Amino acid sequence: MMKNPLEYSPLVLAYIGDAVYEIYTRKRILAENPSMPAHKLHIENIKYVKAQSQSNSVSAIEPILTEEEHMVFKRGRNAKSGTTPKNADVVEYHRATGLEALFGYLHLSGREERLKELMAVAFDNANNKVTE
Repeated sequence: MMKNPLEYSPLVLAYIGDAVYEIYTRKRILAENPSMPAHKLHIENIKYVKAQSQSNSVSAIEPILTEEEHMVFKRGRNAKSGTTPKNADVVEYHRATGLEALFGYLHLSGREERLKELMAVAFDNANNKVTE
């Protein structure tokens, strides 16, 4: 039996959320580009799952998060991962980790409709520049 999702560390939630969002983005890109070769699908997907894009997405979803969702996001954002980002600045990396933790939490909580709603907003805003 699985634990209550809030009992998992934020980095475990982010681990699951990363996979959930990866599947979502791949399926959506494929649906929008059914004839695109696999390598180009991969290149397109990277535009949505890299830390900078996920950080951009946070700006779009934060205003529509519930108090509970925002708390989970902040736990993920503030988690100490022990790794340094390769292709992102530290702030982007932490924001991306928070987003992934939120997605992992929603998935493990069985809140698939809310998860899909937030992932769609995240995807649609991934490549918008943050103006904070």
